[in-house]
Formats: sequence, structure tokens, C-alpha cells
Amino acid sequence: MPLAPSSQAVCCRQINPLLLVFLFQHEHRNRLSVCNKICYAIGGAPYQITGCALGFFLQLYLLDVAQLDPFYASIILFVGRAWDAVTDPTVGFLVSRSPWTRIGRMLPWILISTPLAVLSYFLIWYVPPFETGKVIWYIFFYCLFQSLQTCFHVPYSALTMFLSSEQAERDSATAYRMTVEVLGTVLGTAIQGQIVGMANAPCLPGPGEIVQKRSNAKHFVAPSQKAAYMIASGVICLIYILCAGVLFCGVKEQKGETLYLKSMKVTHAFFQGIRLVMGHGPYAKLVVVFLFTSLGFMLLEGNFALFCSSTLGFRNDFQNILLVIMLSATLAIPFWQWFLTRFGKKTAVYVGSCSVVPFLIMVVCIKSNLYVTYVVSFVAGIGVASAFLLPWSMLPDVLDDFKVQNPESTGHEALFYSFYVFFTKFASGVSLGVSTLSLDFAGYISRGCSQPKEVDLTLKLLVSAAPIAFMLIGLAILYSYPIDEKRRQYNNKMLQEMRDSEADSESETTEISNMI
Repeated sequence: MPLAPSSQAVCCRQINPLLLVFLFQHEHRNRLSVCNKICYAIGGAPYQITGCALGFFLQLYLLDVAQLDPFYASIILFVGRAWDAVTDPTVGFLVSRSPWTRIGRMLPWILISTPLAVLSYFLIWYVPPFETGKVIWYIFFYCLFQSLQTCFHVPYSALTMFLSSEQAERDSATAYRMTVEVLGTVLGTAIQGQIVGMANAPCLPGPGEIVQKRSNAKHFVAPSQKAAYMIASGVICLIYILCAGVLFCGVKEQKGETLYLKSMKVTHAFFQGIRLVMGHGPYAKLVVVFLFTSLGFMLLEGNFALFCSSTLGFRNDFQNILLVIMLSATLAIPFWQWFLTRFGKKTAVYVGSCSVVPFLIMVVCIKSNLYVTYVVSFVAGIGVASAFLLPWSMLPDVLDDFKVQNPESTGHEALFYSFYVFFTKFASGVSLGVSTLSLDFAGYISRGCSQPKEVDLTLKLLVSAAPIAFMLIGLAILYSYPIDEKRRQYNNKMLQEMRDSEADSESETTEISNMI
């Protein structure tokens, strides 16, 4: 009995070789090789290397090498971070409106910004031969570097969504990226810390002598110390260029692989896009959660070097303590990747953040002991690793949830990433500015072998009590975050159905055009 025409069409569609070829090519494009993932991951190293060097050492550099008053140092740190935060949504909007080129939409931004960012970064660590405009010098080049770094990092972050439409492939690439980025923090800490640590200028002994000699010592910095910062920045600049080259040569940006194969234009104006992005409930809650948790970690990062050298008295060992923390965090990344796939990302955030709290308490309560500090730092680094991996691992889930609920709105990937970075960077600027200003009020003495008790108490609050409070607030808000593993799987299923429907539609179009 012959099949009905409709049955014949269904049968032919089921065995249509053109459809099978298209689906095979689609699946093949969505799979990333290990080489692709490694090249993509290496591109994230410059952001972490420079960020780690600036986060751990810039405050110390401005106070003890550039010999700036803590008040002016706080202004530089706040303005630089605040400016960096403002540029993120601006660059995100410009990236989302940029046209597709033969090398993609994201990669041209990375290629053009790299040489200028390297030059401005190097000049941040140069002490100009004048005093009057020194503050303006650091504000200008710090803000310029942050702007150029944003032109690199926002497209690079959004590039995650253009590597593959498969959630598993994106999560795997993110794990590679986080591993390399934490290695980047180790590298940044090692380069900056070890080179600078070998050229530490002698401190000024005794509180009484500090007061007497401060006016004479204010403008003295060992030439070797200035040279050490410039050598370290030069090495980091070379690594920055190398990593950007590997990313550009080893990653191919896939047009339309974020699910929507027909239109990659932004369908809403800038402020409409902001309302749409910020109005997505899961995204808003995730931003607030990591606003508080990252604020705690940034306070710890920005003040830990001063805490080790001044309060704990490990002036010649603080760079090694920082290196232990970053090395421990690197080794812990595979563990957290396994943990989040086994128990879920939300649970991983709770466990990772809470695991740091006891050690933040121990480091300020236990009597100063170098070996105990090394042990505490190594164990605390395991929790720090979760702060690197989990935010960037959860953000693609929010994007997928947004796409399921708003299938007609396209091209907002860069806005999601840029506003996410905006809030964390703005909080970082506020935290660094306030913490440096607090040290000024407490009576911080540049290059002092010992500090007033008020400074020690302030540093203890900045590296222990305040980070713990912010992390607990973030975890409390996380309780209402709606995207759990069940919802993730549902979104993944819906997106796959939409991709299959898109593939069927394109296959039919191709078949009709071939018949014509």
C-alpha cells in the first residue's frame, strides 16, 4: 500500500541526507577540541595577572614607593576602579553593536586594545621625576589601562557564548579558563612578589625614630625598588602580549552559535537593553550575591599584603604567603569543578565561601607565627578558588534562562557580562578607597617597621571581620536564587529543542533552494 503524501514527506524528512549532514556539521562545530579550550583559557591569563599585581601590590606601591599620602592613594584607587566600572557597560554596549568581521565581533576588540593596554600598564609602575602632578599621572594611566583592559576583557568574557551552543562545552571551556586564570594569579603574584620582594627597601625602625625621620625619609626610595617594579611590569607586559596572541590564533569565533542563527543585531536601544537585562530576576540576584562575596574577597586581596608586612611582621615573607594562597587556589580548581557537577553550583558557592571563614578568623586571632600563617594561607586558598570559578560558571546559566524566557531578544551577551563586572568593580573601588582612607585616619606610616595600634586594628577588620560580614550577606541572598540543577536541565532541554527547530528550518530552506 503506497504511503500518503504526508507520510512520504515525513519519511523523506527523517532520512534526508542533507538534514543528516547539516546536523552532523552543527554538532561538530559545537564540539571544542582540547587545543581550542586551552587557547581560549590562555586568553584569560592577562586579566588575572595584571589584576592580581594591581590588587595585591598597587596600594603598597603608592604608599611606600611612589610615597603618596594615603588620602591621595585612596583617591587614585577609588577613581581608577570606579572609572573601570563605568566603562564596562559602555564597552559592553559598543561590543554588542559592533558589526561582524571576517575574524568575528569579539576578537577585533582584543587585537586592537592589547598594545595600548600594555603600554599604559607599564607606565602605572613608573615613578615620574616630578612631585606636583604625580597624582594626576597615576590617575590618568590607571584609568587608561582599566579602559583598555575592559576593551579586552568584556569581549573575551562574552566570547564564551560564541564558542559553542552546547552548555556542557561552555562549562568545560569555563573550567579550563578558570584553571588558567588562577594560574595567572599565581604567575602575577610570583613575578610581582618575588622581583619586588628581592628589592625591599629597609624599613624605618622604632616609632620614635619614625616620627623624627619621617620628613627626611619621605622622599627616599631605594633605586633598586623602583627598578624592581618596572622590571616586574615589563615581564608581565610580555606575557600579556603572548597570551593575547595565543587567543587570537587558537580560537575561532563562531557566528550565530549562541542559539540565534538568523539575527545577531541588538533588538533594543541601550537603556531598554539595560532594563531588560537588569529586570531578569535570576541575573539581578546573582549580581547582588557576588557583589557582596566578591567585595569580601577584594577587601582581603587589597589589604592582605599590608596586613602580612605590618601587622604580622612578615615584611620579607609576605610575597611568599600570597604565592601560597594562589598556588593552593590553583590546585583546588579541579576539585571545585568536580564538586559543582556532583552537588550543584549553588551548593558549591555555600561550601566554598563558608570554608574560608574559619581561616580568616584564625589568621587574626592566632599569635603571629610564620609557619602557622603558611598553613592557614594554604587551606584558605582552597576556598578562594571557589570565588574564581563559580561566578563565571553560573553566569552562562542565567543567560540560558534569559534566552528561554525571552526568545525574541538577541545580542545581549556582552551587556550581561559587562554589567556583572560593573557592579563587582565598582564595589572593589569603594572598598579599596575606603580601606586606604581608613588607614590614613588610623595613622599609617609609610615604610614603618611598626605601625600604631590603630593601624593594626584597622587591618584586622579589613582582612577578617569585614570580608566575613559581606560574604555572609551574599550567601543569605543566594538562598532565593532560583536557578537550581532542575531548572538548568529544563533550560538546556528547551534550548536544544529551539536549536533543533532552527536546524530543521535551515535544512528545509537549503533543500528548497537546491530544488529551485
